[in-house]
Amino acid sequence: MTNIILLGPPGAGKGTQARRLVEERGMVQLSTGDMLREAKDSGTEMGNKVAEVMAKGQLVTDEIVIGLIEEKLAADGGAGFIFDGFPRTLGQADALGRLLARMGQKLDAVIEMQVDDEALVSRITGRYTCGDCGEVYHDETKPTKESGKCDVCGSSNLKRRADDNADSLRTRLMEYYKKTSPLIGYYYHAGELFQIDGLAEMNAVGDAISRVLDQQN
Repeated sequence: MTNIILLGPPGAGKGTQARRLVEERGMVQLSTGDMLREAKDSGTEMGNKVAEVMAKGQLVTDEIVIGLIEEKLAADGGAGFIFDGFPRTLGQADALGRLLARMGQKLDAVIEMQVDDEALVSRITGRYTCGDCGEVYHDETKPTKESGKCDVCGSSNLKRRADDNADSLRTRLMEYYKKTSPLIGYYYHAGELFQIDGLAEMNAVGDAISRVLDQQN
């Protein structure tokens, strides 16, 4: 079993690479947002806590998120877990490390997808998705074959994120670096950090991640 964290700024392609690892290696993606939404509707004791906090418009505590992760770790983890969107702080990183140790597991690699900010801005501002099936397109590198129509499902429900503009993206990048820089140092010091070129061609990025994982086994 291999457990990893994927780090990278908005638009670096973490979701794409996580889906590839799920499909090719049978790993389980643990997205904080997905776990919270699933728990809210589950009717379990932990789920009721989440629902109550979210109904009040409050932030879900680290303790609750760790509890949800523990439930997932206790279930069948397949070939391992991909932590997506967690940890975001040093306190969360410590808590995740303690949880893994308590459950007889460990973190094998923290993979940082490094990018050139201006190249990323260019990549993101041209991006749009199918609102029905989720397929991702780009004005320059991956336009739809037929204008205004999804190649996969045929839908014309193509959307762009309102915050996928240059000014908004630069603000999001600054926030990401402020929050993530301490984590980079934390995992570098622990000898768990691996850095790859996040702006390489999609398959090349996937191959680089695979080489890191293969080194851990």
